[in-house]
Amino acid sequence: MNKVFLNLPEAETRVAVRPSKLRAGGVARWLAGHKWFAALVILPTVLAIVYYGLIASDQYVSESRFIIKSPGQRSAQISSLASLIQTTGLTTGQEQTSEVLDYLRSRGAVDDLMRRTDLRAAYARPGVDFLSRYPLPWKADRRENLYRFYQSMVDANHDSDTQVAVVTVKAFNPQDAYQINASLLDLSEEFVNRLNDRAQRKAIAEAERRVSEAEGRVRRARIALSAYRNATQLIDPSKQAGGVLDVANKLISERSALQAQLEVMLRAAPANPTIPALRSRIAAIGHEIASQNSRAVGTPTAISSKLARFEGLTVEQEFATQNYTVASAALEQARGEAQKQQFYLERVANPSKPDLSALPHRLQQIATIFGAALFLYFVGWMLYVGILEHAPED
Repeated sequence: MNKVFLNLPEAETRVAVRPSKLRAGGVARWLAGHKWFAALVILPTVLAIVYYGLIASDQYVSESRFIIKSPGQRSAQISSLASLIQTTGLTTGQEQTSEVLDYLRSRGAVDDLMRRTDLRAAYARPGVDFLSRYPLPWKADRRENLYRFYQSMVDANHDSDTQVAVVTVKAFNPQDAYQINASLLDLSEEFVNRLNDRAQRKAIAEAERRVSEAEGRVRRARIALSAYRNATQLIDPSKQAGGVLDVANKLISERSALQAQLEVMLRAAPANPTIPALRSRIAAIGHEIASQNSRAVGTPTAISSKLARFEGLTVEQEFATQNYTVASAALEQARGEAQKQQFYLERVANPSKPDLSALPHRLQQIATIFGAALFLYFVGWMLYVGILEHAPED
């Protein structure tokens, strides 16, 4: 009995140790037999578990929303049919929203942001894991690398459903995420103001250019008309021609009266000594009538031959004056529009200050890496099996 009692613990020990050794040996043999699976699937998954479970730093996300509007913008009721037909084109403010978003994704935004906040320090804080912080281990601290890192941490997109611009900022500290987002929103407002100033300056400059051109045209028309008057010695050919014709008409009337008087005298007193003088006077008046008519019409030097050129210069002067009046009114209107802000940024949602980390999605990242590794392993295994099946037999 004693012998059995003394050997019982030893037997129990052998029974307890042997399965663990078998399990350890079985796992080792399985791994040795599936070394490619272990290297391509298990190892990346274990590394992902270690990194995302123990090393990866928390990331905080701050979000803001805004929309670009115009003071004269009105909300119109659009029917369902019209909304289906209107599939292209930009409504008021959408083009400016796209320009602002392009600016937020540009290198210029990074440069402007660095003048407001220490972007490098925000993304290179001590304690952040080496695969998440700036600069990455395999990259130097350069402006281009900082811009690319900024692109991975800042997202600026346009929500096509709500027509609202959404700016999302990731950082390793809640205050940094909030501060960067608030600075970007302030920069967006300043950018919209610059767009307004540029549009206003362009409109005023264009209006001033047209006024200057109209002034020059009026000046040239007046100089040309004055030179023509001096050359022809005519102030207004049309009026002067009318005056000449009036004189000729009066002379014709006078000649007609004298002619009637002569005819009466010839019938009543043919020997009247005043008849020769009367005839001479009638002939002189006739010669003067012909002279006045030749001044007005009928010769290359007549007033009528100069009237066409004068009328052309007069029409040009009147048209230039009207053009100058219209240009001046457009300039005043452009200056009036410049007093009003054409577009403004309306904040739909101010930057949020997160109190809980939103990234990384640890389980999701681990599952993604495991799934991708498993997929690649099975693809490689199928290719390997296909090659073996089609390999020639010796």
